[in-house]
Amino acid sequence: MNIQFYLGPLASLIAGILILIVPRLLNLIVAIYLIAIGVLGLFGGHLH
Repeated sequence: MNIQFYLGPLASLIAGILILIVPRLLNLIVAIYLIAIGVLGLFGGHLH
């Protein structure tokens, strides 16, 4: 089982639903997403 295939689309789906419900969460969600991608990139995670 490879988590890398599911992380990007799952994060996008959850973020999209939350933004539709509470638009003010956009900045927070984008910041968390970018931090997560950066940390995964630094530790060798590959998101395709």
